[in-house]
Amino acid sequence: MNTKFIVSFKFALAVTIVAALLTVATGCSRESAARTPTMPPAVTVAPVEQQEIVEWEEFTGRTEAVEFVEVRPRVSGHIQEIQFQPGQLVENGDVLFRIDSRWYQAEFDRRQAEYQQATVRLENARREADRTAQLLASKAISTEEAEARQARFQEAKAAVLAAEAARNSAKLDLEHTVIRAPISGRVSRERVTVGNYVSGLAGNATLLTTLVSVDPIHVYADVDENSLLKFNALVRAHKIGSDGDGQVPVDLQLADEEGFPHRGHIESFDNRVEASTGSILLRAVFPNPDGRIVPGLFARLRVPLSERYAALLVDERAIGTDQAQKFVLTLTETNTVAYRSVKLGPAIEGKRVIRDGLQAGERIVVNGLQRVRPGIPVAPQEDLADADENQPAKAKLAIR
Repeated sequence: MNTKFIVSFKFALAVTIVAALLTVATGCSRESAARTPTMPPAVTVAPVEQQEIVEWEEFTGRTEAVEFVEVRPRVSGHIQEIQFQPGQLVENGDVLFRIDSRWYQAEFDRRQAEYQQATVRLENARREADRTAQLLASKAISTEEAEARQARFQEAKAAVLAAEAARNSAKLDLEHTVIRAPISGRVSRERVTVGNYVSGLAGNATLLTTLVSVDPIHVYADVDENSLLKFNALVRAHKIGSDGDGQVPVDLQLADEEGFPHRGHIESFDNRVEASTGSILLRAVFPNPDGRIVPGLFARLRVPLSERYAALLVDERAIGTDQAQKFVLTLTETNTVAYRSVKLGPAIEGKRVIRDGLQAGERIVVNGLQRVRPGIPVAPQEDLADADENQPAKAKLAIR
């Protein structure tokens, strides 16, 4: 037999045997893999919560002082003394400036002397008038003289009144040389320094400083007309919450704050909607005992725009988007994933209100939506950390 033929035959036989062994090994591997069960994917789940809430709408606003005063002198003169520090809190009546009062003191003294002279003349004229009837009866004086005495008495009375008015005016000018705080609040810097002449003429008085009240404080915000109509409808139906004084509460957040830590109330709305913006100006009042809220700050104002009702809340992470449809993945009793379309409401405290599509207590997938699809079993794990973190939020929602 040909040697080459024998070698080729042996090589082909070896290849056939190796292929058969590989086929057997692959079949065994597939059979072993088929016998090994696949572990269901782990997902984090949480129950659908039901809480009593009030829906809020947020608006951009600015803080303003309730009272703002430009401090100006009522008399002219040279500034003699400044008795405050810039930014100081002052009380109503505290002395801020003193104007050199020597000229006004001298004018008051002169007017006081004139008043005393007029008083003495009045006493003399009264005594003459009192004797007029007796002297006229004894024909010691003529009728003309009697009438003249009565006239001098009336003139003396008028002179006293005029002198008293002039004295009181001089006294006011003297008192106005001491410039006091007209309100309690925080004073600005001084606009003039000691030694400068200031004018007290009406309409041209020198600005000395400004003063703003601190507690309480106003917040102004523009409210769109749709929110206004919704708010008014709730008020007319007596469905909006109020405090013990019948005032609608609102919350305030400053730029560096988390949440809305300040609680106040709506004081008023303006009397018309601005046609150019389609909004109306709202004014709210907030207590400010520590002076933290400074006039002119940017702020967020949260206004209630619903009655209190029992709402269903889910974590924002549990909501998926399927084109224009919002959905969540729920768990059946056998821990199988089910698709559920939902209708969303507003976001409140990191949760999303569900208008329709779920019931309280149902379990939904919070974390792991990308790893599962409807119809497959999963290994659920309770979202305990999230539940613990939201305990304060639940209490907050329940109170409000």
